[in-house]
Amino acid sequence: MTPRITLAVAVRVLTQIRRDHRTLGMLLLLPCLLMSLLWWMFEGLAPETFDRFGPALLAMFPFIVMFLVTSVTTLRERSSGTLERLLAMPMGKLDFLLGYAIAFGLVAAAQSVLAVAVSVGLLGLDVVGPVWLLGVVAVFDAVLGTALGLLASAFARTEFQAVQFMPAFVLPQILLCGLFVPRPALPDTLSAISDVLPLSYAVDAMQTLTQSSSTGEVWQDLAVVAGFALACLALGAATLPRRTD
Repeated sequence: MTPRITLAVAVRVLTQIRRDHRTLGMLLLLPCLLMSLLWWMFEGLAPETFDRFGPALLAMFPFIVMFLVTSVTTLRERSSGTLERLLAMPMGKLDFLLGYAIAFGLVAAAQSVLAVAVSVGLLGLDVVGPVWLLGVVAVFDAVLGTALGLLASAFARTEFQAVQFMPAFVLPQILLCGLFVPRPALPDTLSAISDVLPLSYAVDAMQTLTQSSSTGEVWQDLAVVAGFALACLALGAATLPRRTD
């Protein structure tokens, strides 16, 4: 890995995103709009309903959006032959993936800060712990979605297949993360599966911050999420083909 090449890839990706106004708008605004829709749905119910579901979905929305955009965008680079041309230069697969991860990570940071600001500042999401740490958790969640998207793109052959990977990579994590049934109440087998899914720890961190001022468990959950993201990037670099035939 060469830092100069990695940064050059990141700058290239950021330039492309800046020029694509529709993608940029979706990346930055969609989680905010979805959280607003969620608040509106629960407006006529008990106030604590939004506080119950809001943290988990604040973790999920950036995760899902970044997964979809990253997987499709990366696959497009392969199918168009751009990746093959880039790798013909002195650039490794890890340079390519880390450059993408840095670029989308910066976008994820902006996306998550906006989503947290809207959820806490405008929609009144009740947070007991530090609000800034809630933003950090949201950033980690979005970066995890980016890493999983990069990994999924390594196995897909078309953009449609990249979207099809969402049920395999994302939906089981949504079902088992504790949103619908608390994780301790899951059957033993499902609870064991939940323990090895990264989104479970992202949701746990969000819920801890809204219920307690203690941050020790939050940092532990973030360490697990970061470990999963790094593992996905390493696996993606090992399996990424130069082009899609």
